[in-house]
Amino acid sequence: MSFNQSVIDEFRANQGKVGGYFEGSDLLLLTTTGAKSGEERTVPLGYVRHGDHLLIIGSNLGGPKHPDWYHNVLAHPLVEVEIGADSFEAVAVPAEGARRDRLFTHVVTTEPGYGEYQENTSRVLPVVVLERSDPAPGEGPAEVRSLADKLVEVHVWLRGQLRHVSAEVDAYFETSAAYEGEGAAPAPGLGLQIRQHCLAFCQTLEIHHTGEDAHIFPAMEAHNPHLKDVFERLRTEHVTVARLQGELSSLLGDITDADPERFRKELARMSEELNTHLDHEEEALLPLLAEVPFPPGPPAA
Repeated sequence: MSFNQSVIDEFRANQGKVGGYFEGSDLLLLTTTGAKSGEERTVPLGYVRHGDHLLIIGSNLGGPKHPDWYHNVLAHPLVEVEIGADSFEAVAVPAEGARRDRLFTHVVTTEPGYGEYQENTSRVLPVVVLERSDPAPGEGPAEVRSLADKLVEVHVWLRGQLRHVSAEVDAYFETSAAYEGEGAAPAPGLGLQIRQHCLAFCQTLEIHHTGEDAHIFPAMEAHNPHLKDVFERLRTEHVTVARLQGELSSLLGDITDADPERFRKELARMSEELNTHLDHEEEALLPLLAEVPFPPGPPAA
C-alpha cells in the first residue's frame, strides 16, 4: 500500500483525523479526474482557509514540476473535497497575477513552510481556490428526495455557473478596456478563472445530457409513449446546446484576443437557449419525476 493510500484510509476511518507526519495539520482529500486517463485520483493535501474558500498549493514539496493533481484540475475543474466527515463538490480555480500573490502571502503567513517550498524551486507555486458549488441559500430544493428534486438541483447549479461566467466576462472586459485606455496592456486576472467556470459548466452539462439521453429519457418514454414528441424535442435541444457550448469553448480558447462584443453575444445566445431548454424540461418532466425516489432504493427481491 502506498503512503498516500494509507493516509487516505486513515482519514476516512477517523473522520479526517490522522497521525504521523500529518498529525495536527489541516488536511483534506481532493479527488480529481485524470487529465489523460479520465480516471478518478484522490490525494491528501494541506489547505489554508481564506474567508469562505479553501486554498491548496501546488507545492510538490518544492520540486521542479507541478503536481499531477494540478494538471488534472486544469483539464477537469470539478472536484470532490473531503474535510473531516464532510464531503462536497467544488470548482478548482487557480488564482492569477496579483490575486495569486496576495493569496500566497496569506498562505505563507498561515503556513510558513510553503514559503520555503517556493524558495527551493524556480517555478511559481500555483494557488488553487476551491469554490464550493452548493446552491445559494434559498435556491434549489431544501432536500433531495425525488428525481424531480435532483433535476432541479442540477439545473440550479447550471444556471448559477452561467451567471458566474457572465459576471466574470463583464468584469474582465471592463478591466481590459480601462487598461487599454491608459495605454497599457490589459491585466490578465480573470482569464483562467472564467475558463475554469466555463469548463466546469460545459462538462457538467455534457454529463447531465448524456445521462438523460442514454438512461432517463428512454425509461420515461417507455412508460409515457404519449410524450414521444416531448422527448424528441428535448433530444433536439440537447444537440443545439452541445453545439453552442462547443462554440463558446472555442471562443474561450484565448479570451485575451476575443472580441468583447462577439463573446458577450455568443454567451447571451447560449444562456438564452439553455435557460429556455431547462424551463421546458422542468415543465415537461418534473410532474413525471416527482414520484421517483432519489437516491433509488434497493431493487425489489
